[in-house]
Amino acid sequence: MKELQHLNKYFFKYKFQLTIGISITIISKLFIVFVPKLIGSTVDVINYQLKNPDRAISIFEKENLQNILLIVGTAIVGGILTYFMRQYIINVSRYIEYDLKNEIYKQYQKLSLNFYKKNRTGDLMNRISEDVGKVRMYVGPAIMYSINTITLFVVALFFMYQQAPTLTMYTVIPLPILSILIYKISKQIHRRSTIVQEYLSKLSTFTQETFSGISVIKAYGIEPQTYSKFNTLSLTSKEKQLSLVRVQAFFFPMMILLIGISNLIVIYIGGKQYINGVISLGTIIEFIIYVNMLTWPVATVGWVTSIVQQAAASQKRINEFLKIEPEIKNNVETPSIIKGNIEFKNVHFTYDDTNIEALKGVSFKVRPGETLAVIGKTGSGKSTILDLIGRLYDIDKGTLLVDGEAISELNLNSLRDAIGYVPQDAFLFSDTINNNIKFGKEDATDEEVIAAAKKAQVHKNIKKFNNQYETVLGERGITLSGGQKQRVSIARAIIKEPQILLFDDCLSAVDTETEEKILNNLDKISIGKTTIIVSHRISSAKNADHIIVLDDGKVVQNGSHETLINLDGYYKELYLKQLNTKEML
Repeated sequence: MKELQHLNKYFFKYKFQLTIGISITIISKLFIVFVPKLIGSTVDVINYQLKNPDRAISIFEKENLQNILLIVGTAIVGGILTYFMRQYIINVSRYIEYDLKNEIYKQYQKLSLNFYKKNRTGDLMNRISEDVGKVRMYVGPAIMYSINTITLFVVALFFMYQQAPTLTMYTVIPLPILSILIYKISKQIHRRSTIVQEYLSKLSTFTQETFSGISVIKAYGIEPQTYSKFNTLSLTSKEKQLSLVRVQAFFFPMMILLIGISNLIVIYIGGKQYINGVISLGTIIEFIIYVNMLTWPVATVGWVTSIVQQAAASQKRINEFLKIEPEIKNNVETPSIIKGNIEFKNVHFTYDDTNIEALKGVSFKVRPGETLAVIGKTGSGKSTILDLIGRLYDIDKGTLLVDGEAISELNLNSLRDAIGYVPQDAFLFSDTINNNIKFGKEDATDEEVIAAAKKAQVHKNIKKFNNQYETVLGERGITLSGGQKQRVSIARAIIKEPQILLFDDCLSAVDTETEEKILNNLDKISIGKTTIIVSHRISSAKNADHIIVLDDGKVVQNGSHETLINLDGYYKELYLKQLNTKEML
């Protein structure tokens, strides 16, 4: 139950609805528990009439009718109250489910890229769906049935003890045995529930990765091997589920057995007391109804225990992520004005998941209105520079200044709002092309969307689609070609009109002619803005105001295009190689 204490704040939030729901629950059970007493009274009236046949039949009919009307009326009122009880308590469980999912989702958004490198998407999805679903069962049905059971037990036992104390004491003999068994079995349920949820996460992760990489699976013809792995994982998950179900299956038969024993005790002890004239026949009937009335609540003890244990296991998994402190924090609440003056001073950075030192003392400066190009081999640290400017990671050593301030001392939201970022692997959402471009500026007009698409040289392609800008893309933009995805991603950055433009090798899938047109448009767009272009192509870098060449995380060359092609080194070699390739084409 310690893990479930996280939910107390939600119980407090909805205390008014819960108080009403709990009050209605208690009142409804008070009405329902009167029914056995009325039935017992009716049996006593019939028994008395049989023993006194000379008594007027009209008196018997009047007493009998009165009891019947009371039984029906009590049942109706109890039913109406039960309906409202469910409306309040179950509705609150849905509100808490909504709040908890939002809390998890907000936490996911705050966590750094390192977190997402270490945790799989399927596991993240399982915790926000399956695990939250298990928790909802605790805050709704489990609480409702627990209150039902407690109220019914207390009130029923009070009436039973009031009617026949000795018989009541004999009737509750099985309860201590029940408590011990519930304790033993609940521990097993908690342990096995945790394992089940872990395997559900593994299954979700494998399935998600399979669907995302289906083109690779088909290209390599490994469908049989993939199915075999899925089948093995699915069978293991099934075995873990069955292991949990086997333990849960003990509860209901065990409850029925103990209730049956209580019934036998009532009949045997009650029968002896009736013969001895201690209690009436109606009292025996009343006790049998009470005991059977407690059958479902007693049975739900096992079910509720199972729900609570599963919820505790799921909430523990949820809390694991909620307790993680985001590595990247917004240290300044006041909005910052970003002009775009960026300076790296002896910056070092190491990825802690791989321990690769991506940057080793990198220094450079770029001012608003200037364009910096970053050239280098794969793995030289080019993309890392852009990630640090967007503060997706914090530097290890050195100084990273934006407008003369340490980047960590700027409002994080203001910084990212001022950046238009086009990643190397263009990511598009399963939405219309129009909305994908508007992702950069939510309130953009259709004219602005078209203008941005034209500058990114993708408008003509979009116009050829049946639904044009309303074309719905597949997952990750799979509907489009690589070059089209890159250009839509560029349009998304352009429409934002940011102060800082970051392009991470985003023209690699575009032909040289289209690249030239896009670069010419970017020259006009980037006037007064800070632009950094990461590329493997000299054609993308040659018009930049300044170029730096990275190798193994260090700046090995820097200068203008004209300067670098006249110096021996990587830039000149790459220039001559690409120049020869272009001439051959």
